[in-house]
Amino acid sequence: MNKPDIIPEPMPADYATDQEVRWCPGCGDFAVLNQMRKVLASIKAKRENTVFISGIGCASRFPYYLDTYGLHGIHGRAPAIATGLKRMRPELDVWVVTGDGDGLSIGVGHLVHALRRNVNVKILLFNNRVYGLTKGQFSPTSFPGQISRSTPFGSVLEPLNALTTAIAANASFVARAVDTQADTLSEVLHRAAAHKGSVFVEIYQNCHVFNDGVFEYAKDKKTRADHVVELADGQPMVFGANRDKGLRQKGFGLEVVSLGDGVTEGDLVVHDEQAAEPTLAHLLAAMRHPEMPEAIGVLRAVERPTQNELMGKGDAPMKTQEEADRDLETLLKGKDSWVVE
Repeated sequence: MNKPDIIPEPMPADYATDQEVRWCPGCGDFAVLNQMRKVLASIKAKRENTVFISGIGCASRFPYYLDTYGLHGIHGRAPAIATGLKRMRPELDVWVVTGDGDGLSIGVGHLVHALRRNVNVKILLFNNRVYGLTKGQFSPTSFPGQISRSTPFGSVLEPLNALTTAIAANASFVARAVDTQADTLSEVLHRAAAHKGSVFVEIYQNCHVFNDGVFEYAKDKKTRADHVVELADGQPMVFGANRDKGLRQKGFGLEVVSLGDGVTEGDLVVHDEQAAEPTLAHLLAAMRHPEMPEAIGVLRAVERPTQNELMGKGDAPMKTQEEADRDLETLLKGKDSWVVE
């Protein structure tokens, strides 16, 4: 009797292509790519059912380096392309890879509407607070005073907050991770892959050439604990190298307090990522270093109908090609056509 074929478990290397990875040495994109391959292997993603779509920028090379389907789109339009694909092929797992320049400048309108429609796509935004591919201009997320090739005397503009933008658009899953923090990044990507609805993940990504060290406060093991809050659903928001600080409600906002002298963990805000109202998620997203610690992890994860469910396609595959061709012919030759003399 013949033994059944044993299908080997997928490995991260199975999702690598033969293309040379062309990023600058030290770029945070390498860490994200490696983690993404591990996640795809862990969830046993079918390469033929997985699609990565990107716009323009350093991060947008991503589809070349993953042995799945992929499309390198045009500047800022990746969420629109992904929306159309997911609408017509709901059985596919669709990811968008973009950057702060690509996604939050020319592409911010497409990004916001993909999130508010709850299109079942996963948007990863690599934020290095600079335009890297075009050689170091300031970006929508650059802070005031940043010296760049386009702001030699320092930027005078306030940055666009990626997470508050996503929450304002009512994204159903919002998270933040750091490129080199493998455990948190892995958890966030795993949860993003499993979520049904619009996913927005901001990834702090170091640009070694044009904006090196901009997130060192959140990356350095010596300083990280005092400057970020690791979110855990249902747990009080404690942080600090000695776990001696926390976040407490103050009026309509949050304040940092030291534990002790009458202040206990019972006085702290408890994280609720599934809250129907995004008030807490917005407060956490708005916290900015150095005035406040910054939130790392999942800020919001709620369930609501996806665009396909609301528009009647559900998760069923599209019509056959014959049916689609017939519908197109009917449309072109139907009563709504006209002749221009």
